[in-house]
Amino acid sequence: MPRYSVEEFIEQTSQKDLGEGKFELERDRLLEVNLDGRLWTKKGTMVAYHGDVKFTREGVLEHGLGKFMKEAFTGEGLSLTKAEGEGKVYLADNGKKISIINLQNDSFYVNGNDLLAFEEGIDWDIKLMKKMAGVVSGGLFSIKLEGTGMVAITTYYDPITLKVNKDAPVYTDPNATVAWSGNLKPDMKTDMSLKTFMGRSSGESIQMAFKGEGFVVIQPFEEVAYLTNTP
Repeated sequence: MPRYSVEEFIEQTSQKDLGEGKFELERDRLLEVNLDGRLWTKKGTMVAYHGDVKFTREGVLEHGLGKFMKEAFTGEGLSLTKAEGEGKVYLADNGKKISIINLQNDSFYVNGNDLLAFEEGIDWDIKLMKKMAGVVSGGLFSIKLEGTGMVAITTYYDPITLKVNKDAPVYTDPNATVAWSGNLKPDMKTDMSLKTFMGRSSGESIQMAFKGEGFVVIQPFEEVAYLTNTP
């Protein structure tokens, strides 16, 4: 294990300006935001900041009645915080790895528990997979993001992206599914034969079925909180 003097430790771990723009990976599990305006973040993920920054919890009807009703259904796991002002804001989420995606008039879906932050100019909406309701507690929800700007998502360990095409559909465990391209609309698939193989003691093995042309991002970890809508 490395040993440092106080001065060496400060030098080794000090914050460094990388000159990469508004979103920078200060560490692979710590996001630095060079804030000049407004930003939306997942509630409870700010770990430090300096400068003239004000944090406000998302207003009840700030994004309209439709989104308010969807948020009430999906639970507190989706709550957002608005950061406004000028300064540096540091975000982290339970030690998960962070990936920065620069949307350029693109759209994609992110599991509601894996969205860390996004720029104000990006349009977003909550999408519910109604076919999952009754099978998964609270159904299955994701956030559709579209437009131009930066988005930060989180994964347990390194994310893996699988290509989807019409001749090769992809089936994933909902607990391990992080994101997918905006043109795909996953369906639900059950497979009794996988129950024993997947280590499930009861019920059918539930999978997400991706068909068409696009991609799906998975993580090598089953995030149970994703299905129970806990923060």
